[in-house]
Amino acid sequence: MTAGIDTPDRRGRTGLDRHGRHLTRNPRVRIVDVEVLSCDWYVLRKTTFDYQHSDGHWSREQRETYDRGDGATILLYSTAHQTVLLTRQFRLPAYVNGHPDGMLLETAAGLLDGDTPEEAIRREAAEETGHVIGTAEHVFDVYMSPGSVTERVHFYAAPYRPAAAVTAQRGIADEGEDITVVELPFAKALAMVRSGEIADAKTIMLLQWAALDGPFMPSGRRPGE
Repeated sequence: MTAGIDTPDRRGRTGLDRHGRHLTRNPRVRIVDVEVLSCDWYVLRKTTFDYQHSDGHWSREQRETYDRGDGATILLYSTAHQTVLLTRQFRLPAYVNGHPDGMLLETAAGLLDGDTPEEAIRREAAEETGHVIGTAEHVFDVYMSPGSVTERVHFYAAPYRPAAAVTAQRGIADEGEDITVVELPFAKALAMVRSGEIADAKTIMLLQWAALDGPFMPSGRRPGE
């Protein structure tokens, strides 16, 4: 008996080896086998599949995929004050891969954990920044690392009131979170992307969107406003 397959793992899951086995949407892909390598909290699988190449021949391939569920992120901004609200927290993977101290500036974000993307981002905005947001604008959905990670992130943006900005430490202590809220002029945030001081992908994407097609686009007014 194997946890996560025949018996519940510590998150109560079974049948984790069946994920993806019955996919038929792409006739050039035939799933052969799915093996669960780890399910301590998230799930690491090795999938064997047959793939038909463009010239018609078939080859057998294997890929490892890391499944942590889908997530959502949000850019909080103020057009009146030309500012954005970000968070700073320690990220071990970045630290061990060359980041000077592992303290990344990011947009508020988190996993869906069974909620809808908009429910999740409202929860995360409140937990990480202390803000209860109003109407959230859906921006786009992105597979962040499709070569190995299954996660799809739902991107949102919403205004905030700088007078209500929270500067204290935030996050859920029981989950090891130690988050600092950081308010920045939008122009400075863009400069920090160029300098490498902001190196988080989702944050860079939302800042670039805000500059090119969002609340800080050069025209000063967005289409439809």
